[in-house]
Amino acid sequence: MTPEFLDEPSVTDQSAAMPDPLALLPADRQWVERTRDGLNAEARIAQLFILSSREDTAEETAALTAFAPGGIHRFPAGDLAATWRATRDALDRAEVPLILSGDIEGGTTSYPFVTPVPNQMGIAACDDLSLSEEIAAIVASESRALGYNWSFTPVVDINRAFRNAVVGTRSYGADTDTIIAQARAYVRVLQAHGIAATAKHWPGDGIDDRDQHLTTTVNPLDLAEWEESYGRIYRSLIGDGVMTVMSAHIALPAFVRSLVPDAGREAFRPASVSRLLNQTLLRDRLGFRGLVVSDATPMGGLTSWMDREEAVPAVIENGCDVFLFSRDPQSDMALMLKGLREGRLSEARLDEAVTRMLTLKAKLGLHRATAEERLPPLDTVRARLRQPADLATARRAAGEGLTLVKDIQALLPLDPVRHRRVTMIAEQGWSFVSGAPERSFAPFTEEMERRGFELRLYDRDHFPTPADTDLLVYLIGQEATPSLGHIFLDMTRLHGGSRKAMAQFNREVPTLLVSFGQPYYLYDAPHFSTYINAYCSLADNQRELVRRLVGEAGFTGRSPVDAFCGQEQLRW
Repeated sequence: MTPEFLDEPSVTDQSAAMPDPLALLPADRQWVERTRDGLNAEARIAQLFILSSREDTAEETAALTAFAPGGIHRFPAGDLAATWRATRDALDRAEVPLILSGDIEGGTTSYPFVTPVPNQMGIAACDDLSLSEEIAAIVASESRALGYNWSFTPVVDINRAFRNAVVGTRSYGADTDTIIAQARAYVRVLQAHGIAATAKHWPGDGIDDRDQHLTTTVNPLDLAEWEESYGRIYRSLIGDGVMTVMSAHIALPAFVRSLVPDAGREAFRPASVSRLLNQTLLRDRLGFRGLVVSDATPMGGLTSWMDREEAVPAVIENGCDVFLFSRDPQSDMALMLKGLREGRLSEARLDEAVTRMLTLKAKLGLHRATAEERLPPLDTVRARLRQPADLATARRAAGEGLTLVKDIQALLPLDPVRHRRVTMIAEQGWSFVSGAPERSFAPFTEEMERRGFELRLYDRDHFPTPADTDLLVYLIGQEATPSLGHIFLDMTRLHGGSRKAMAQFNREVPTLLVSFGQPYYLYDAPHFSTYINAYCSLADNQRELVRRLVGEAGFTGRSPVDAFCGQEQLRW
């Protein structure tokens, strides 16, 4: 049950001072009201659910659409034709227009048949807002061609906890002003192309180094610090008319205690089920008038806080308008209906949430569009993807973001005569995201060999020495990924055993450390003298890296974070 203290004291309503990103014309408003009023309780509840698709099969589509959900969230898959068929099938089956969402964050978790663009940190490292807008336009155009209407981006978390495994490269970095500028540009472009943008993860991640996929995490800032950082970010985007906000399984105890000093455990209630954070802070005080979507409800940050029967109706009752994902849609929809009948979900909140969901669809024009208008014929879609000009822009961004953090041994530029024999120690990498490709360093190897270098893989039974190696290269880097807990330089795995992990070669052989993911690996290797952040392992990042390693182009990337982790030791 919602604690009594959540009948919070009244606050000044700021919503009238902010734009309404879901404002409709009278005819569209009539469609929303007519559609809502024609749905029974079960159908209204179904409209609140976004279910996830990972397989792109007819069987999966039939199973998902049988629930008549409000939307389907598509994860990357490898076959364009299969993706097209599954999307068209889902659109054709829906009686109420279906909204299609995705985590369109760039990096190596994108569809393989779209233009490959860097992740958010790689974009921020370019330090060029006009280029950021060009990349956003590519993302928006191709996403529209694939049928998307809603992107759960941008990530507007502040990357301060360098051990945080889930924010990292998904963020624009550690500087509030940079985050605001990048996010505003992205939201403006995306929504101009008819795709709803989402500011996430409310009320702000990146201070706690834990992952809300695993447990409820905490934003520990006091209110003054929060207002100057996350508050400014969200106020800026709300003022610009961002259409949706994702409420995460993150607590903000300072705000709760400012209203209820003796809140106790309730100070750590995750935002996804907190009326104080969703209604009092986000809507009343910041003036947000758009739609609030919960973060994924199977995540440990919610499931470890309260049992499922209580949590399902609590998500909607406490201010979220959309319920994201479900391990068992039939069970969760039944629990939502049970909560409604038992008074744990009010009729008023149900109607408000359904109205917002339908309003978002109407704002995007889904009720007026045919299936073919929303998803053109396959050949048309294919022609709109990976256009030469877009590929060239993406490759430029991949190169301009590459950041030389440290080179105190003056190793660069590399010379195929002086550094001819290269030993590579490579990390495979891993992704939580369904459909993410396995990482390959073939582009790096091919570009190096084409320039006259001789490359071989590290042999755990024969350590590299000056007699057989002129250059040792570590190709490592995990992009920010849910459910890892922590990301670090795992010498035990790289060197082939715990005892071998103790062997360090950087004082015997010139050594280069390159991260194709998190930007903080110097923390685990402070004495490595040359270190580069490439942010993701896209083929373009690898090819552009080699060009810079040999001096064919310069390093221009600006680090969006403190790659030295606040530790002077790492600079030497």
